Amino acid sequence: MQDLSISGMHIDNEYLKYKPNLKKRIFASILDYAIYFLSFFVYIMFFGTEIGNGEKTVTGLMFLPIPIFWFCYFVLVEYRFGGTFGHLAFHLKVLTLKRKEIEFSQALKRHLIDPIDVFMYGIPAMIAILNSEKHQRIGDMWAGTCVIDLEDFEQINLEEHS
Repeated sequence: MQDLSISGMHIDNEYLKYKPNLKKRIFASILDYAIYFLSFFVYIMFFGTEIGNGEKTVTGLMFLPIPIFWFCYFVLVEYRFGGTFGHLAFHLKVLTLKRKEIEFSQALKRHLIDPIDVFMYGIPAMIAILNSEKHQRIGDMWAGTCVIDLEDFEQINLEEHS
């Protein structure tokens, strides 16, 4: 396992801490879903069919861009950059439990569990984060990932993530 070096001290990766980072994770998730739902709303306003009372809907093939955008924003962006734009704005990064970059399958697994994690205003995710040893939400547990704060030296391997 690679060592972490801070001011001449060497710390093995196994001593890096897992922390909940709960406030940052909540605000990052709110920002992410605000971006997603705003895009969803704008798409329906421009491409939806009016159904009466000023309401619009999209059906059939016109519905496809909505889940495609979800996949691109949450899965592909996280796989490519280590976090969604909301998480990156709060200096959060998704890594493997060994503090390595995540694989595509891990990003996909994390977000396939989103409906469970965000059910009831994210309470299941918060309970999991606060009560699991490595402060993971359910999707993280399945994917073998964790979310670290890049501004907290106790959580990062400076040689790989600076």
